[in-house]
Amino acid sequence: MAAVNSVSFAGIVQSPDRKFTARSNLASNFDAFKLRGTVSYDSYNFRASRSTRMVVHCMTAVTDIPTVSQTKSNFLKAYKRPIPSIYNTVLQELIVQQHLVRYKRTYRYDPVFALGFVTIYDKLMEGYPSDEDRDAIFKAYVEALNEDPAQYRVDAQKLEEWARAQSSSSLVDFTSKEGEVEGILKDIAERAGSKGNFSYSRFFAVGLFRLLELANATEPTILDKLCAALNINKKSIDRDLDVYRNLLSKLVQAKELLKEYVDREKKKMAERAAAASQKASEAVTKMLGGVQIN
Repeated sequence: MAAVNSVSFAGIVQSPDRKFTARSNLASNFDAFKLRGTVSYDSYNFRASRSTRMVVHCMTAVTDIPTVSQTKSNFLKAYKRPIPSIYNTVLQELIVQQHLVRYKRTYRYDPVFALGFVTIYDKLMEGYPSDEDRDAIFKAYVEALNEDPAQYRVDAQKLEEWARAQSSSSLVDFTSKEGEVEGILKDIAERAGSKGNFSYSRFFAVGLFRLLELANATEPTILDKLCAALNINKKSIDRDLDVYRNLLSKLVQAKELLKEYVDREKKKMAERAAAASQKASEAVTKMLGGVQIN
């Protein structure tokens, strides 16, 4: 199982007087990342978990299910600055898909899901012009879904640190061990096995893959064993990871196109500035050439 290559989006600048749009190419490829199934908001309700395991749940009590447009509106109200189209195209698609997951009847936050979203977000936003804005966008995005951005980051970091300390065998053998992360994974396995209190999504698949990546678990059989231990359908994981890799590839291509555009515009601006400076210098020289100094 090959590791996902890191994506570098460095050097991205938005031109002040012209816009570059990669939406048609990127959005068409992002369609494959959309979540399957339909959502019926009318039938949703939320039930408290009776699990006795020590698992932190990041849930907000919701009485009226918001619409997708309301969630998107909340995001735009919380972060009012313009976002370059190469990022905004994917962010708008992501928030729609996460909204559909978030308000499913069977949804319950778990740290693996959080790790998956944080991984996707960080890959997308690498090289964003401002670290401060990148963090502010993350906060606005997660809060628009009525969840806690700080909890997402804390849980993602917790799982990453745990995975780095694991081997291929110990990663799969969580069922026989005690610990906070082991308890989280056992809780997921229990809910997934019940078929009624677990909502699988591609965010979860990416989170699971991130655990394998950090543990350097490259053997194909490890994913089989981990999926079996978690009661997760491996075929779904395989399919969604292929989509994720494809999405990363398309993002890199779009970023390269944008960088080429920005570099080209910078070169044109420099050439125009140099030409203007040359003309000004020639005008001054001509004017001074007619001045007689006694």
